[in-house]
Amino acid sequence: MDTRVLLIALIAAVVLAAVLLVVVLRRQRPAAEASGLVALREERDRLATELATQREAAREQASETGRLQGRLGALESALETTLAERDALLQRVEAERTTLQADLAAERLAARSAAQSLQDREQALAAAREREAGLAGELATLRDRYRELQAKYAGVEANLAHAKQAHADMQTFLGEAQTRLSAAFSELAGKAFEEKGQLFEKNIQRASLQSKADIDALLKPFAERIGEFRHRVDTLYGEEAKERASLLGAVTELKTLNQDMASQAQALTRALKGSSKVRGDWGELMLENVLRGSGLEDGVHYDRQKGTVDDEGARLHPDIVVRLPDDRCVVVDSKVNLVAWEQAMNADTPEEQNDAMRRHAVGLRQHMRELSEKNYPKVLGDTALEVTIAFIPIEGALSAALGTDPALQMDAFERRIVFASPNTLMALLRVIERLWTRDKIQREAIAISDTGGLVLDALIGFLADFDLVGKRLDEADKAFKSARHRLSESSRAVIPRARRLAELGAQGRRLLPDELKPETDFVDIPAIVAPAGPPAD
Repeated sequence: MDTRVLLIALIAAVVLAAVLLVVVLRRQRPAAEASGLVALREERDRLATELATQREAAREQASETGRLQGRLGALESALETTLAERDALLQRVEAERTTLQADLAAERLAARSAAQSLQDREQALAAAREREAGLAGELATLRDRYRELQAKYAGVEANLAHAKQAHADMQTFLGEAQTRLSAAFSELAGKAFEEKGQLFEKNIQRASLQSKADIDALLKPFAERIGEFRHRVDTLYGEEAKERASLLGAVTELKTLNQDMASQAQALTRALKGSSKVRGDWGELMLENVLRGSGLEDGVHYDRQKGTVDDEGARLHPDIVVRLPDDRCVVVDSKVNLVAWEQAMNADTPEEQNDAMRRHAVGLRQHMRELSEKNYPKVLGDTALEVTIAFIPIEGALSAALGTDPALQMDAFERRIVFASPNTLMALLRVIERLWTRDKIQREAIAISDTGGLVLDALIGFLADFDLVGKRLDEADKAFKSARHRLSESSRAVIPRARRLAELGAQGRRLLPDELKPETDFVDIPAIVAPAGPPAD
């Protein structure tokens, strides 16, 4: 389009120049008209040629311009398509990032749970290993005892082999004595075994009593610990009952405090209407009185002037940040201007009072908007509740503003701002204090439950180990009785035959035990002299 305008201007200039030339030539002498006409015709032809050339160039330029405009449209369409694809890709990437963050959080939670489970299993494994070590010691003791019995049994077997050899040599001489002594020997063997069995049972009972005493001594610390836990639980519930009673007293104190605050508020607002710094300090002082009356502790349950930085780098200092269980918090702001309300209270005419009330409501609405723009919950992060409490230190000032502007409360709710008078803030802080008390009780109850579970697990493991020891003792008792039966009451018992050998005069190098000594009831039986054996090597 610009090329066409330029071409038209050029043509107009050429035509104007030609007209001027013709006019000039006509004013010259007639003699020069002929030569000038020729020159003019030549100039016209030259200009016509140039005009044709310019027109051809203009047509080519127009064609090139059309082609470029078409290409430009195609490029713009491709650019729009690319931008749309980029936006869609960004949306998909953002959705994928959100999904990955959620998956990462879930994986971290699962990893923490797995680590805790692994730690619990390692502790259980360590306890099992300790019990296994104790059982291994007991098993080693039983094995040593078993080896001792085996050694003794081997000695008895060796003695039995020698006795059998001697019995084979003497069998022809003992045939007659066997019939006469069989009944007596059987009776004495039964009596001796019965005495030994009673003695063994007494030893078992004594060991059981001793084990019971050991169990009592072991369980006594557990019982004392459980008693301490029970005392702590009773103490906690007693404190909760006292806190409930003190809450009723605090409500009464709150009523009195509210009356005192209401009576002092008018005089204070008259004195504080001139200085914003003093007004702010007075609001913080009133907020401090409410915090102290709620039972919350400074630095433990709430923080003052906790500095933070918003997204634009500006530093913010909320008046009070109240902590909640589970690492949550809520912001309380006390910076409010009550000059208009004081003017309304001291107005001389209804018109002045209404105007001051209107300005008071407008000022409170403006304060609400400023708090909403600061957006303390966003600055403090995910731990903060999505509301900000605007503390109004005078109950009447809040009621007057809400009465003048009924929509103020709902608009504040939509902006996540909650107005609180001393009464409502005290009730809210009391609820928070009760939440902290219950959280403490729950944490201590969980600790008591966990410790009690560990005590019960240890007791169950000990009882299982003790039952295993009893089982091993029963098995040892059965093995002892079986070995004793084979030695004294079986068809091939050794003790009766050894006693017979002793009564027949056989002697060893060691002193005979009582159960192998000859009975006095059989002294009248004539001794049977064995034939002389082969000379000893």
